[in-house]
Amino acid sequence: MAKPKSDKKNQTAPLVHGGSELPLLTVDNYSSQLRDKNGFVGDAANKKTFRKKLEELRKLIRVEDKDPLGKTPTKELSKKKIDAFLEGEDPHAAAIVIGAIEGFSQDFAGVIAKFLKDESWAKTERIVVGGGFRQGRVGELVIARTQLLLKAAGVDIGLVPIMHHSDEAGLIGSVYLMPDWMLNGHEAILAVDIGGTNVRAGIVEFGKGKDRNLDETHVRESILWRHADHEPSRTATIEKLAGMLEELIGKAKEANLKLAPLIGIGCPGTVSEDGFITRGGQNLPGGNWESNHFNLPAALIKAIPKIGENDTFIIMHNDAVVQGLSQMPQMKDVFRWAVLTIGTGLGNARFTNRG
Repeated sequence: MAKPKSDKKNQTAPLVHGGSELPLLTVDNYSSQLRDKNGFVGDAANKKTFRKKLEELRKLIRVEDKDPLGKTPTKELSKKKIDAFLEGEDPHAAAIVIGAIEGFSQDFAGVIAKFLKDESWAKTERIVVGGGFRQGRVGELVIARTQLLLKAAGVDIGLVPIMHHSDEAGLIGSVYLMPDWMLNGHEAILAVDIGGTNVRAGIVEFGKGKDRNLDETHVRESILWRHADHEPSRTATIEKLAGMLEELIGKAKEANLKLAPLIGIGCPGTVSEDGFITRGGQNLPGGNWESNHFNLPAALIKAIPKIGENDTFIIMHNDAVVQGLSQMPQMKDVFRWAVLTIGTGLGNARFTNRG
């Protein structure tokens, strides 16, 4: 496949929130609302649909209130518990999980085929699968089985699990939002991943020195806050997040880590160039994150105006985009690639590398 021409203008374009022109690639499309006759295509492949298939199979095999998966409701089964059934000694329990994997994989393959037919996903060579569902044996088997189904259907596409744990991928990808000159003289940045259940903030450390290698990027330390247990207001959420970031700034100082005055943020939905969430923020804590009167980057800069002696700079993008960017080191051998994140919904983004 022909290599896309390098666009030097794009490489020096000013950075904006939710931007399409990033330092190393172009974001061709993200948070697609692709539809078919049944509604949003992505609704056929998320955590809820997998558990629905699991529940349907449990009902089929239940006899006189005896269930191979026990009495725990399907929606309350942890990923570890489901993995344990798959690998346990009870063949009926394993069969239920295997059946759910097969049914979900067939639906997932259908979803991918529909994305690949969309013009914005044309010529995609590889798809990275991330999100919380990817973690664990069940997620790995779904990815492998889905690729086999696609190959059998004549769809030639690489399908790979995201390399980093999804919790860390959502932070690591923020480094690739920043141009190289912004990282000069520093060793780490702050990153935030905001979701419908948790908020995670971390120190993301990258390769050191003039010839640093971003392939070495990793999460040095992180703080998790499960806001779903507290049902905070939007204002209280920002205050808590600012406190988490201040704590991390303190830890970086104690470790003599050269922290850049940069914060990368990943959040659900569509992000405008001036930092407003225009769609998809309905599950964020406290509600009303899509208000014309609320700007998350501006609110955080007001709370943390400086990091060290420098003014704070923030770049925010869609969370699937950020998670996908964490896979950049493994995507150097392709030019057009994508990410699908299986979670509460199906996050999606398509990229084109620049030479």
